Amino acid sequence: MTLTAASGPPNAPQRLDDNLIKVGLDDDPRAAPAPVAAPAPAPAGSADSAAISDPASCTGVTFTRSLKYGGDTMNILDVASGQTKPGGKRPVLVFVAGDSFAGGGDAPTVKPLVEQAMCFAARNNLVAFNVSYRLAPAATWPTGAKDVSAAISWVHENADLFGGNKQEIIPIGYGTGAFHLASFLAHKEFQERDDYVAGAVLVSGIYHPTDVGEGERAYFGTDTSTYDSRSAIPGLTAIEEPILLAWSSADAPTFIAQGEKLRQQLCNAGHCPRTAILTKRGSPASVFDLDGESGNLHDRLRQLIGQIDARGLP
Repeated sequence: MTLTAASGPPNAPQRLDDNLIKVGLDDDPRAAPAPVAAPAPAPAGSADSAAISDPASCTGVTFTRSLKYGGDTMNILDVASGQTKPGGKRPVLVFVAGDSFAGGGDAPTVKPLVEQAMCFAARNNLVAFNVSYRLAPAATWPTGAKDVSAAISWVHENADLFGGNKQEIIPIGYGTGAFHLASFLAHKEFQERDDYVAGAVLVSGIYHPTDVGEGERAYFGTDTSTYDSRSAIPGLTAIEEPILLAWSSADAPTFIAQGEKLRQQLCNAGHCPRTAILTKRGSPASVFDLDGESGNLHDRLRQLIGQIDARGLP
């Protein structure tokens, strides 16, 4: 399905009203001659297809596609927003999700589970962004953190165009995206001016580099003596923003151990995070319990959003 793309220079506000794409269903195709968009289809029988089986979940949601936040073809954002009241500003979620540090493509791939979560967010009075970022071997450490930094700066500058509150930006990192988000938060030198973050969610990530796979070695390099300096854990213990930390008991042992280590280090520093442990393998959709297996993570996310929304400025 062809989607209209809207783009512009990074870190510059742009008025995108004419490029918004309405997402929804209509029984009479003659009533909707303009192109409509929905979350990208997943392969039949896959976990993704089960999670997005209800197309009505995106009724009334507006997607804006392929917004450029940087100079690379991978540096794009998609946005989902619902109907907003005049003058109303809503909390902003920024999804940073990935399954590998490396990839061979030169264009972002659509993640159906992320888009389903974005639709749910937009229908529940939130604005949701999805960040695509560069991959190894073409892009090595710390490119991921720098891309997250540029993307969040762009969101901070442009959130109001979609009814979002730039003071209530909550990024959600999943898988390799959790490391890039954590690295951005932990290493101030990668932040363009500020982190612009009111809170953060980290799900099933690693937070200290490992060399257990080819993707990790492609991104971090083969010199393991540099890994300690590239860890996100020390810097995360020093940030003031609240963190929601989650992993699954079905994750690989490395992910579980790193989640437990980060939680312990944060608690030792006096910043114990809200924590959720899933019983089955999670996904970006788990933050809203769209898989029916992660109610405790959804509850803690609602608590985090409520905390940030109640206090106003981060």
